Amino acid sequence: MILAPSDLHDMLNDDTFTIIEAGNNTVNEYIKEHLANAIYLDLNKHLSAPAANPARGGRHPLPSPKDFSGIISASGISASDTVIIYDRNCGANAAARLWWMLRSAGVKNVSVLSGGFEAAKKAGVPVNAEQVITKLPSGFQFNNWVWPVARIEDVEKASQNDILVIDVRDGVRYNGISEPLDPVAGHIPGAINIPFRLNLTEDGLFRSPEALKQFYSDAAKYEQVIVHCGSGVTACHTILAMVHAGLPLPSLYVGSWSEWCRSNNDIITKLPG
Repeated sequence: MILAPSDLHDMLNDDTFTIIEAGNNTVNEYIKEHLANAIYLDLNKHLSAPAANPARGGRHPLPSPKDFSGIISASGISASDTVIIYDRNCGANAAARLWWMLRSAGVKNVSVLSGGFEAAKKAGVPVNAEQVITKLPSGFQFNNWVWPVARIEDVEKASQNDILVIDVRDGVRYNGISEPLDPVAGHIPGAINIPFRLNLTEDGLFRSPEALKQFYSDAAKYEQVIVHCGSGVTACHTILAMVHAGLPLPSLYVGSWSEWCRSNNDIITKLPG
């Protein structure tokens, strides 16, 4: 589920996989240069549903199974395909989110490229600016997201039910010092802060399963874990890290802080200073 850049380089003569660049308004960067044969899917256009009111679902709610089925079918992907995903922010831009969505939709052979675009380029994986012709539509369909999703009601009751809530945003956002995206700063009461970037080594690669298992050893003591971020995107980075470590699959709170802070202004914790 985590693919090293060198392993991708060794697979270049094998054309039985689909490679996807998952971007967040980065299509212009993709057009200039991308990994050879990579198609592009965008967080806002393909991996989210329009949010008329972020207080009901957050800034990046999941698309309906029907709509996502159409996107994956049009990309030529079937449930039995091998899919490799990368982005330009070590998996946190949108690659881990797409990994979660594909796995939850029933595609089993999905990997995220460790280190993303820059690491692959450094490893000698070919890049170009060629337009990629997608395969014929696959007819892919699924009816329900099968991986666990937490609702705002579940998060509200978490402390009463001995459920651990992990906030993966940077500490300055968790502590209420700065909030660049949402109208209120702070964090959900009871949530602990484990920034997603701690899943990575200094060079931006995913830590080993053994290191991640040790890192999340306290979380493993809980029967249930809910992971959230700002809008349900980078939370998937930590879910990927925990699954990579062999830990139980946590629940994703898709609405995350973007939903919570608009719906629960009266019960927001903001740390002093």
